[in-house]
Amino acid sequence: MGAATFELRHPRGTTTVFAGAGALESAAPWIFGELAGRPLYAVSSAPILARHRDGLARVASAARSLEVFEVPDGEAAKSLEVASDLHRRLARSGAKRDGVLAAFGGGSVGDLTGFVAGTYLRGVAFLQLPTTLLAQVDAAIGGKTGVDLPEAKNAVGLFHHPRVVVAEAAWLATLPADEIRSGLVEAIKTAALLDPALLDRIESELDELRRARPTALGPIVEAAARAKARLVESDPEEAGARALLNFGHTLGHALETAAGYGRLRHGDAVAHGIRFALVLARSRGLEPGFGARLGRLLDRLSIPPLPPLDAARLVDLMARDKKARESGLGWVLALAPGRAEYGVPISAGEVSAELARFLAGREPARPL
Repeated sequence: MGAATFELRHPRGTTTVFAGAGALESAAPWIFGELAGRPLYAVSSAPILARHRDGLARVASAARSLEVFEVPDGEAAKSLEVASDLHRRLARSGAKRDGVLAAFGGGSVGDLTGFVAGTYLRGVAFLQLPTTLLAQVDAAIGGKTGVDLPEAKNAVGLFHHPRVVVAEAAWLATLPADEIRSGLVEAIKTAALLDPALLDRIESELDELRRARPTALGPIVEAAARAKARLVESDPEEAGARALLNFGHTLGHALETAAGYGRLRHGDAVAHGIRFALVLARSRGLEPGFGARLGRLLDRLSIPPLPPLDAARLVDLMARDKKARESGLGWVLALAPGRAEYGVPISAGEVSAELARFLAGREPARPL
């Protein structure tokens, strides 16, 4: 089965998405037309360049020139300091409004590059070339960009959509097991909310998916990316239902900040966030058996346990979350396959009490 192609329409234009095995080859004519005669500035990290530099060279062959800006690997790339350094490097290189940036790496590189592209010269074009499963199923789709503050994850950012996303499945074959696990959590999140048939498929094929075989992962990437794109088109700047995609992220982002950026993988933090959201949903219409089903699926991924963390500190971090409003923090609660609610108000007292029990291990592993 070859690569799939579809479009995500948004207020500023269209993002063309190529996903699956052979995505890079399928995208080649589009890339050539987009880059012909224009300089390309690629943002990547040392591990990605060591594994996939040939892929970047194929993309850059259409450009007038290529300059590679290396940034730290992982979440360490997402800081105002790194973003500012990239702004200055672009300026020193003489980058103009018709220059093109390319994010070549995981979700952190994509978030950083999109932020820099959206703010340099009031906005230049960029491409997403995601090389991790998490980025291909989620982070590269939808135009969210941003960097972290010590006080809060993704606290500084803007919506700036890429011109193209090339989610080449072959790039996933070199990923370590923990990166595959992290990406599968995001795929499970999207499937549980938006595509029950995809959830069924992930359940039945999970063992094969964990082996990082591109032929197995490619269709999962395509389905998850399509599901997210449909929701983004209906709510491009998260004024409403797009907030559903924050399922598991309310606590998940706080866990990442509290543990120290880079010490807890994003997907692992989201998995714990999903479990906690299911606890909160038990008294709010959670379908019998659905929580247990998601719990069993996460169990099969062998998510690492949380380090010791303070409940009060996490509650404080959640109050600073970028999705919080003056009226408080609304929660995303998945209640059944394909059925969820967003903006659910839950008192700080209830959250604090439930979180203390959750962190102490007094909640069941599979919320009912």
